[in-house]
Amino acid sequence: MPDFSPPPLAISIGEPAGVGPDIILKLYAERQEHDLPPFVVFGHTEFLRARAARLGYDFPITTAPAEFASTLPVVDIVGLVPDHPGAPSPLSAPVVIEAIRQAVEATMTGTCRGLVTGPIQKSALYAAGFRHPGHTEFIAELCGTGRLPVMMLCHDALRTVPVTIHVPLSAVPGLLTHGLIIETCRAVAHDLRTRFRIAEPKLAVAGLNPHAGEQGSIGLEELDIIGPAIAALQFEGIDITGPLPADTLFYPPHWRRYDAVIAMYHDQALIPIKTVAFEDAVNVTLGLPIVRTSPDHGTALDIAGTGTASVRSLLAAIRLADRLTAAR
Repeated sequence: MPDFSPPPLAISIGEPAGVGPDIILKLYAERQEHDLPPFVVFGHTEFLRARAARLGYDFPITTAPAEFASTLPVVDIVGLVPDHPGAPSPLSAPVVIEAIRQAVEATMTGTCRGLVTGPIQKSALYAAGFRHPGHTEFIAELCGTGRLPVMMLCHDALRTVPVTIHVPLSAVPGLLTHGLIIETCRAVAHDLRTRFRIAEPKLAVAGLNPHAGEQGSIGLEELDIIGPAIAALQFEGIDITGPLPADTLFYPPHWRRYDAVIAMYHDQALIPIKTVAFEDAVNVTLGLPIVRTSPDHGTALDIAGTGTASVRSLLAAIRLADRLTAAR
């Protein structure tokens, strides 16, 4: 592991056939323009050199301790990683998984101060024994918290949190429980105070049904589940309002009253933020003992290896991880 003081950020390589390696390399090539904090890439050194050559970059990439200003430092993960942009291979899966594991370990032990993860292709990992619903759940298990990890999407002052994430829409009503909503909102309030340094965070909660159920005439979830959970959180002293109609909650003069909006399902939370900040939003995992951010996009296999992928979301993820760890 390269020696830095203060500790660097850790970046896991993500899917080698996707744009993760491209944007890491591209951003490092533009490091002076963006005034980047030092980071260390957890990945496969020879693969990164091959991808850099494909993209026309000629800066040094080394596993030895080096000055970040002149050399991209890599914690080398042993394995086989073909440089085949756009074509995920199960051969790469062990390296991808191990890169995440070692990056989490380095962050947990303080060798690195925060974690930024490159996008993964879950379908390519399943053949190597990956059985987690996603990146977030795997990282939570590695951290050993035993608590629910919470996904927050951030762009400037807009922060959205889905209570249920990667599940069919038809399953959402059955998954929404009093306890799940309370645990999610507690994690949001806690991390807004401790990580984002918002002394008294204000939360808004969207309803599940149109018009937040209209007092039970368009569904009962607001009356039976969401409303009582909000009342319990208010009793605990959390400044939280809802359930509010989702179609008007995301009107800017409305959401700007709050520090975060808790939504009931994936698209309810992600559509608003992707509409206003498709290339600049950041995925932050709450409820962990470490700071973890990620670009808010996938592997973009169709443009991998072309050098055309935008670095803006990765840059925002690095800057947010830098700010959150500096605050701590």
